[in-house]
Amino acid sequence: MPTALTRRRLAQVLRAAARQRVVVVGDAMLDVYLYGEVERISPEAPVPVVRVRERRLALGGAANVAQNVAALGARCELVSVVGRDTSAQTLRGMLSEIGAPARGLVAIQRPTTTKTRVLARVQQVVRFDEEEDEELSAEDAARVRTAVRRAVADADAVVLEDYNKGVLTPTVIGDALEAARKRGIPVIVDPKYRNFFAYRGSTVFKPNRRELESALGAAVDLDHPAALPAAVERLGVQHLLLTLGERGMVLVSSDGTTHRVQSTAREVYDVVGAGDTVTAYLAATLAAGASAPEAAMIANFAAGVEVGKLGAATVRAREVLAAFDEYHAHRRTA
Repeated sequence: MPTALTRRRLAQVLRAAARQRVVVVGDAMLDVYLYGEVERISPEAPVPVVRVRERRLALGGAANVAQNVAALGARCELVSVVGRDTSAQTLRGMLSEIGAPARGLVAIQRPTTTKTRVLARVQQVVRFDEEEDEELSAEDAARVRTAVRRAVADADAVVLEDYNKGVLTPTVIGDALEAARKRGIPVIVDPKYRNFFAYRGSTVFKPNRRELESALGAAVDLDHPAALPAAVERLGVQHLLLTLGERGMVLVSSDGTTHRVQSTAREVYDVVGAGDTVTAYLAATLAAGASAPEAAMIANFAAGVEVGKLGAATVRAREVLAAFDEYHAHRRTA
């Protein structure tokens, strides 16, 4: 872990980040968790009968990024599509609870992406996905583009969060990048396989190793990462932030410099949602004036906190400061 980030600088950036406004564009989801117990096998088929004891709702996908931005204290607007169904109503209500306006949710003729997980004790029994993932029609994309241009007009940073559910079409991506370029604000991209090379001009492009290797058609040698600057040039981005799970992250910039950011997690309970936390912190801290290496280090501390919690969880600024203190205290005594 580079030592250039002092606690004073960290606190300064986090305070400034809480004053920013971040627009998140991408695939919003509603996550439903049904918790129960298995006491018998069904007489109708050889499947377990789960007696549900608890039902919990959570914001997923791009909505979870928005939730993490709000947890940091910053203002956030989510631009996405939803259906004309009860899940959409629930999603709007949950956004309202975190102080995020729902005006950027465009209602179209498809179901709101909803993932329902059934768990018996801590074991997931089955997951149901209610979704349509083809790209938006030209008419629906035009409505999203209008919402994007309006939302970005007074934003301090833009996140493009792709879960391959069809919201980030080439035209939506292009309008978001152009609107951000006109304002001179950072764009953070969390890509998937679809439209992987459509984000030229973005500030930070954040794939995981599997996504990057699939797009490049070759394995990435992290011990000799000479190919990564070439990947930055091919992608046409300012910075490539390659996330590596327990191995941390690698930040490669268009000037050829490379920074290794080692994981700071002390305990890992659940990696679900860690990428969303990283994306949210990158956006808010870059908007606050942090350099790309500083933003990567701060986001890495936030991810270290998130994986210590169960499920997709949010991370507050005070928790990042505490993680920084704990990390350096541990280093002094190691």
